[in-house]
Amino acid sequence: MGGINKVMLVGNVGEEPALRYINNDIAITSFQLVTAERIIKNGVKTEHTECHNIVMLRGVAEHAFKVLKKGKLICVEGKLQTRFLDDPSGMIKITEVVAMYFRLLGRTSDFDEVPEIKGV
Repeated sequence: MGGINKVMLVGNVGEEPALRYINNDIAITSFQLVTAERIIKNGVKTEHTECHNIVMLRGVAEHAFKVLKKGKLICVEGKLQTRFLDDPSGMIKITEVVAMYFRLLGRTSDFDEVPEIKGV
């Protein structure tokens, strides 16, 4: 039986998205998504914040770069991917979410600056 690799996150864009191209034609947008979990334990409220590395490819990447800004509330759907970087101190393991889809969330006033984009 095969497995399922699916992730859905709702959080705020933690930094301005960065756009780059590989092989001169494949768009890649990357940024951090910040999620917060509020926990009440023994009557004490605490918040646990997690930063997730998000990567988007091709048309989704170009669209995301145009509409996403730091602080925007979004929902991201995709899959987990792990890769290794060669570092002078050793191999570094990076886990990221390769997003296939995203949706802007929040109040209507949050979208006043968002340009209309067709064909995505």
